[in-house]
Amino acid sequence: MKAKSLERYLVLFIPWALAALFSSDPIISYLIAWLGSFFIFYITFVGWVKPIPSDRALSEQIMRPIFIIQIIFAGFMCCTSIFYFFNVLGYEDFAKVQTFFTIDPDRLNLTALCQRYYCLGHASLVAGILMFMEYPVKKEYYTEKTALAKVLLYTALISFPVSILFLRIPGLSQFYYQLSSLSFISGTLALAFAIPLKKAGNTLICIGLYFFNFYQALISGFKEPIIISVLVLGIFLYPSYKKLVTVIFVPLIILLFTFLPTYNRIFRQNAWSGDTDTEEATQLAIDATLNSSDNPDDDSNWGFLAYRLSEIDMFTRYVKSTPAQVDYYGAVLLQQSAIAVVPRVFWPSKPITEDLVMERVYNAGVVNRGSNVSAKPSFVVDAYLSYGELGIFLYLFAYGAIAQIIALKCERLFGGYTLGTALIFSGLFQVFWRGLSLEFLINCVFWSYFTMLIVFRVLRYKNILQPI
Repeated sequence: MKAKSLERYLVLFIPWALAALFSSDPIISYLIAWLGSFFIFYITFVGWVKPIPSDRALSEQIMRPIFIIQIIFAGFMCCTSIFYFFNVLGYEDFAKVQTFFTIDPDRLNLTALCQRYYCLGHASLVAGILMFMEYPVKKEYYTEKTALAKVLLYTALISFPVSILFLRIPGLSQFYYQLSSLSFISGTLALAFAIPLKKAGNTLICIGLYFFNFYQALISGFKEPIIISVLVLGIFLYPSYKKLVTVIFVPLIILLFTFLPTYNRIFRQNAWSGDTDTEEATQLAIDATLNSSDNPDDDSNWGFLAYRLSEIDMFTRYVKSTPAQVDYYGAVLLQQSAIAVVPRVFWPSKPITEDLVMERVYNAGVVNRGSNVSAKPSFVVDAYLSYGELGIFLYLFAYGAIAQIIALKCERLFGGYTLGTALIFSGLFQVFWRGLSLEFLINCVFWSYFTMLIVFRVLRYKNILQPI
């Protein structure tokens, strides 16, 4: 599977170049960069730059990097800023706040500049993925198809208690998040397998696991786990129930984006204050969400869309301070990432990763020292803080390339798409969907790769994976 020509990779960067050409008009520049991401989505998904893998139907390979990582990571990074952009122009709920609203030209220029950086990052990410996307994978092992549903269920049942065990062992808590994510993905995938097979026992167990995980997401206080839990189930069920999933899950995702801001705000106010327990806080949040339409003064949804759905407001603050007040960090963040990889059990006095990350937040003046707010920079911000525009190109290209290389390794070791990509890659390397700060990302990817090899050895020992 090869690109039709190398020049087609350069076309990915045309929207960024055009947006830079019109930088003197920030509104036009922003819109070119924002619409440019949709252009990148289009030429990627139709296979114009490089053909889409033909070894599986399109609906049966959505968990591969070119789809899932690009849709979630690049989609969140590049497309959600439109509400903030309208807010900068003086709009609220897409209506002018007041007739004589004065636009802040510096804020508008920074917004357009950051959107251009997002567009550059999107193009670099896709180029990195496509450069290394080679399917079909030459498998080294296989699993009997009849055993897949049972393997998925057992993985879900075993990985969760093991993750709890790691949570209780000092210095090894990082493995908790990987195995907990693997348990969630395997349980959801097992449910998607069990429903078409009409195995009542398996289906009931999987439904129980799914709703347990959904409840854990509901009481986390964060919107992301709730949305992902619904999104992943829809993706796994889509190949078998295309029309049903489209009719049910698409409106459901829209409803979640509409009501989750109010739910999360009320839940955090009650649960995180310590005045109420989790169950009471959940009920109060649900009641407030269902009755939010009765309160015309409740503006949490627009605030969520403009300031919390997108991270561009925070990005503008970093760009404003670096390199004007704070110099580029160069390789410092990579050095700190190497420190973060060492387990605390081997280095008890190791610097706290959260403190290392927050230091650049304070240096940029994003939040004040001593504040309880955590405002860790996203991956694209860290790329910019390291080497500026060049850093965004290099880091995002490497991001896409490494994700794709690991995904290929997973399919090669675990007998193809179902166990390799849908289970192992999506379960252990879900961090690629989100794009965390550099230290957290590298630490998670490093130890997830280590965990992947352990899982492989266990499955080989149990003869679940058999050599071809």
